[in-house]
Amino acid sequence: MIAEAIRKIVAKGDLTYDEAYAVMNEIMNGETSQVQNAAYLAALSTKSTRTETIDEITASARAMREHALPVSHSREVMEIVGTGGDHAGSINVSTTSAFIVSAAGVPVAKHGNRAASSRSGAADCLEALGVNIRLSPEKCTELLDTIGICFMFAQEYHSSMKYVGSIRKELGIRTVFNILGPLTNPANPEMMMLGVYDSYLIEPLSRVLTKLGVRRGMIFHGEDGLDEISASAPTSFSEIRDGWYRTGVLKPEDFGMVRCEKSDIVGGSPEENAAIARDILKGVKGPKYNIVILNAGASLYTAGKADSIREGIQLAEAQVESGAAYRKLEEFVEASNR
Repeated sequence: MIAEAIRKIVAKGDLTYDEAYAVMNEIMNGETSQVQNAAYLAALSTKSTRTETIDEITASARAMREHALPVSHSREVMEIVGTGGDHAGSINVSTTSAFIVSAAGVPVAKHGNRAASSRSGAADCLEALGVNIRLSPEKCTELLDTIGICFMFAQEYHSSMKYVGSIRKELGIRTVFNILGPLTNPANPEMMMLGVYDSYLIEPLSRVLTKLGVRRGMIFHGEDGLDEISASAPTSFSEIRDGWYRTGVLKPEDFGMVRCEKSDIVGGSPEENAAIARDILKGVKGPKYNIVILNAGASLYTAGKADSIREGIQLAEAQVESGAAYRKLEEFVEASNR
């Protein structure tokens, strides 16, 4: 199948859902050669269209999910994640937000990896915070059902990526896998907050998430280049709610926040970002606190815990002020190591 797919793409054609699904299955099963994998990824990334089609992305994501270790759960869960690739060197916004969101009663199934384009990925930051990041599917299920937060280390859950890992590095270009990482959460979350590295991804990924079973979600990109809801610039977004969509622009000023500089939310090493996360969860105010609260508040609104983002921000701040958010971090560290 992969040989035919490469020829079709080179001839400026798009793959059908079934074709893209079949090719990704072949790759994940180790049935293709390294040369074929490289040719396929390069051809898919250099089509005349600006990005892979909705069917190509959806099919590839579903095939990857089916090859991952599955995580079952009895509750509706949320993922808060970014594609990375914004080269901003920011603090771990979504990771810190996750503790606030979980403290407010929304189970968070976090899926991530070590840093690729930054100094501190989700796995790096959580490890520096004392979390055991190498959790089995059974342990993640237990944590989701008891304390309402877990972490699935991508390297442990997607062993089939070994067939393309070295190729991605040698190619040195963006491939479909840059997009697929956040879409292949083994817990199949019904709610999702997804930051993207380019605004052109907002609309197609809204459609992809719906096809992957997301009922409530938000896809966003800061005009300053952040894959977060920005505290230093307007943020374009698309909201998903049970099959309908709306788009718009969010500004920090809409929520009573003073707009900061992008440099104000720059982080550092995993240890430095972990220290910043602890400070934020303890209520230390400033631009870094604001961007985390803004993203946590939007997450709580998306999850249905608040009627507006402004109310979501108030709920997020209440979790920090009461100490619940920091206790959630302590609870996760203890439970993950038990």
